[in-house]
Amino acid sequence: MYALNSICGATSRRAALLASIAALAFSGTTALAQATSPVVAAATADEADEIIVTGSRPIAESQAAALEIQRRSDSLVSVLAADAIGRLPDQNIAQAISRLPGVSVQRDQGQARYVNLRGAPLNWTTLSFDGIFIVSPEGRDARFDSIPSAIASQVVVQKAVTPDLNGETIAGNVNIVTRSPFDYKGLHMQGKLGGGYVELGQGGAFEGSAVVSDRFETGAGEIGVLVSGSYYQRNMVTDNFEIDWETVSRDLRPAVPGEETPRVWAREIENKFYRLTRKNYSVSGRLEWQPDSDNKLFVSSIYTAFTDDELRDNYRIDADDQQSRVPNSTAPCPNPGVNPPAPFTTGYADVCTGNTPLTGTIFGVDFDARFRATAYRQSVFTNTIGGDHSLGDDWTIKWRGNYTRSEDDRSLPYLHTYQSPGFGTNGVGGVNRVTADYNFTDKNNSQVALFRTLRDANGVFSRGNPVNQFQSFPNAITSATALDAVDVTDAYTGKVEAAWNTTLFGDTTFRFGAQFDQRTKEANENLLSATGTTLNAALAAQGIPLDLLGILGNESFRGRIEPGYKITHFSDAKARDILAVADGVADFAPQNANFYNVREQVWSGFAMGTTRFDWGNIVYGARIEHINNRGTAYAIIGAAQELITVESSKTLVFPSAHINWLPRDDMKVRLSFNTGAARPDYTVSRPNLTVNDADETISGGNPLAKPERAKGVDLYWEWYVLPAGFVSVGAFYKDVSDVLFQDTTIFGLDILNTPTFPNRSQYDFTTTVNGGDGYIAGIEAAVQLQLGSFLENDAWYGGFGIQANVTYTDSEATTPDGRKIRFPGTSQWTYNIGPYYEKYGLSVRASYQKRTTWLSEIGTPEDTGGDIYWATDDELDVSARYAVTPNLEVYVDASNLLNGPGRRFAGTSQRTIEHETFGRRYTAGIRLTY
Repeated sequence: MYALNSICGATSRRAALLASIAALAFSGTTALAQATSPVVAAATADEADEIIVTGSRPIAESQAAALEIQRRSDSLVSVLAADAIGRLPDQNIAQAISRLPGVSVQRDQGQARYVNLRGAPLNWTTLSFDGIFIVSPEGRDARFDSIPSAIASQVVVQKAVTPDLNGETIAGNVNIVTRSPFDYKGLHMQGKLGGGYVELGQGGAFEGSAVVSDRFETGAGEIGVLVSGSYYQRNMVTDNFEIDWETVSRDLRPAVPGEETPRVWAREIENKFYRLTRKNYSVSGRLEWQPDSDNKLFVSSIYTAFTDDELRDNYRIDADDQQSRVPNSTAPCPNPGVNPPAPFTTGYADVCTGNTPLTGTIFGVDFDARFRATAYRQSVFTNTIGGDHSLGDDWTIKWRGNYTRSEDDRSLPYLHTYQSPGFGTNGVGGVNRVTADYNFTDKNNSQVALFRTLRDANGVFSRGNPVNQFQSFPNAITSATALDAVDVTDAYTGKVEAAWNTTLFGDTTFRFGAQFDQRTKEANENLLSATGTTLNAALAAQGIPLDLLGILGNESFRGRIEPGYKITHFSDAKARDILAVADGVADFAPQNANFYNVREQVWSGFAMGTTRFDWGNIVYGARIEHINNRGTAYAIIGAAQELITVESSKTLVFPSAHINWLPRDDMKVRLSFNTGAARPDYTVSRPNLTVNDADETISGGNPLAKPERAKGVDLYWEWYVLPAGFVSVGAFYKDVSDVLFQDTTIFGLDILNTPTFPNRSQYDFTTTVNGGDGYIAGIEAAVQLQLGSFLENDAWYGGFGIQANVTYTDSEATTPDGRKIRFPGTSQWTYNIGPYYEKYGLSVRASYQKRTTWLSEIGTPEDTGGDIYWATDDELDVSARYAVTPNLEVYVDASNLLNGPGRRFAGTSQRTIEHETFGRRYTAGIRLTY
């Protein structure tokens, strides 16, 4: 494998590795096979024989192999061995590596999706397969839930950047090392089959994987063939409530003592109930030819996919739809808390009625119900051809060619919206709308109660009889839509690298490389939209009711949340009948405002040297990249649309140096200096502009946005406690400039001014801009020990072990308006605790993960209630397996045992924006190896 060859030891180091692993096992219980280990294959792919991690102590054995690779690396890495991935219910790569030091994850529907390395933003972490950088279907925010952990033999997280890594790597790189047929001596087969249960919604789960590999001597060298596949499916539901917050400009009453000012009110109160099926699957193949010991040629192909099929019932109370009627008196309330709402008003943001931001009653407000299906598909199809060649004792050459297609299908098969009647003149329509009591004092349980609305002769509203379901109120369908949206990225990479061993400066290896990358991302959307009387007449002609009875089914609510009203899930069949009618009266139309085509070409080269001394080594060098960007998109001004293209180029240089000092044979001190630049995402690079003359606003991309630049230093102390322990403490610091933020500023250019609209240069422009400077700093510690390593006897309690790590991070970034905030994605504390017991063929392991609050996105009190944060998140998983025979084992996994919520809040923790729970999950099955 390409990437790991550059950081791991050669054949002469094999003995130390074998001794380290062999010391773990009891006499006669550990199988040392004459095959290449999947765990260490990436580090020693050129070796003829290795070991396979398979014995009575697979957890400890695989950890020992991973630590050996880590110890011999010339840069700061954390390694996860394939057997360790299988040790826990780690369905995807994000969840698998989340247990490594300095790694934290962000989840969606309870499933790990994105990775933050040492508190850095998502786009600062790059993804690669076997050393080839891969563009995620979403763009620079690498998504890891589309990559099943079953495809990996090893995962290497490189935290200190070296010149051979792409310059856009700031926080680090996650390199997924896939299997090779030369990992095994001959015919090898392994499989896994399991089923499970999801507690919330009583859904089922299924997983399976298989690997078949063999090697053949042809007389013209040896050929190896490997094919593998994996499949995972989970059916589940989600309990959800959401609240959107705002300040109200007409809320001018003075505050009472202890009250927050300005008051922040709930403008929308909603529930989203998901019924969904998620799948991950992969297929891969690899063909290798080794004509002799000095040459290797290979071709590989990997296809991975993530699918998310959802049915979503969404009920929403639009609390502020009559915000313009809020009384705007500045006088204190004459009788606080006992006043009815003012005539023709709903009581929203009116403290005189006794309403507060957290409790109260609103009268005659709008509700809408939206029923949606999603058919999200994310896939990566990557194909590589390459070769490794030794030219005598001093030179080696490696080359790679790669084509990758990433697709992000964001299609919505349908979205149907129903609304209550209008408010009407002086609120006469309010009697046909919702009156609701709300209570948000429990930040983990939003509560509303529904009532009829009464109105007296003076236009004053009051509460009527209670109602337990939304469909009891008058309502009608207002729109039926469908979206066909696909983003496609085509990427080409060609790279060549040469290494020269010389006695210059002593014992030195120089490496030189050149690389060309071209990535083109294109986004296309087509929307079908049927509304108004045309839609209603067509539905009536087909006998489809226009109210909620035309879409609701017979399936009772499958969740456990109690929102204060009853739910009957909508019918997918009825929704598709409505779509068929809409398709007959409307056509799909391109959404040019969302179209873009962005091409990025990067010409790069690097030179680096590794000079070895008795006390350690120094790794030094630099990478240079010349980047050409071309973006094409539409400028939309009223009804006029024009396709425009913007080009730009830049040249960046990234020097780095790494010092590895060996104070003792079992200790290493690492000091590194590195640089990098995270380029803006493709959606930012698009040159689209949308002008709204009525609102005097302009929105769009910013193809002239500069990369975020970073300079970093790392200092780590590592102690490899023989025979298989590990202790480390380290500190890191990154100085960052030109931090990217979403911002609204004055457009400032006269290119859009016309005689009719001469002042567009003064319109508000919302886009992504470079802000000020910032930093990320922290301390990281890790420990990995097994009691049996310190015992002289074979006691039963020697099977206990622990793997734990903790990271403390501090960060600061300056926004365009001068505010000092934390970097998005930075938790102050992240830690993992993983005790385990492994002996007599039994392996049991628990893993507890926790990360404290982190900033999700910047907000304002006026629009969102403040900056938006994710609340503290923790998770507990347990895994057990028993080896019935050397070839058969049974396993049980339990995930999300704490069943904690995924919760976001605005400004203060009390203001919940989103709260979701997903239920515990259980899986059991068998693994076979031959």
